[in-house]
Amino acid sequence: MKWLTIEYIKTHSRIDYDCEDSLLELYGEAAEQTILNIINRSYDELVEKFGSTDGSGNKLVPAPIIHASLMIVDNSYQFRAAATPQNIYATLYGVDALIKPYMKLG
Repeated sequence: MKWLTIEYIKTHSRIDYDCEDSLLELYGEAAEQTILNIINRSYDELVEKFGSTDGSGNKLVPAPIIHASLMIVDNSYQFRAAATPQNIYATLYGVDALIKPYMKLG
C-alpha cells in the first residue's frame, strides 16, 4: 500500500485483532488502486500536484483521498459479499464527494 497502513485501517475500522491483516492489506491495495483509476492519475502525479509536505519534506496524499480509501476498505470489510443498494449508495456518494476535486478529465 502506498498511503494506507494496516494500523491506520484498523484504527478507522475499530479492529483490535491481527488475524485478518492480510485481508485488510488486500482491501487497502484495492481501495488505493480503485481511487487512482477513478481519478485517472498516478500516485506520483497525485502527490506532486495535490500533496502536502510533512516535516521531513516527504509528499503526503491529500486527506480526502485517505478518507475515501478508508471508507472503501471499511465497506469491503463490513460487507464482504456483493453490495446491497442500501450500503453501496451511501459509500459511493461519500467517496465520490471526497475524490471528485482530484479527477483528471479527458
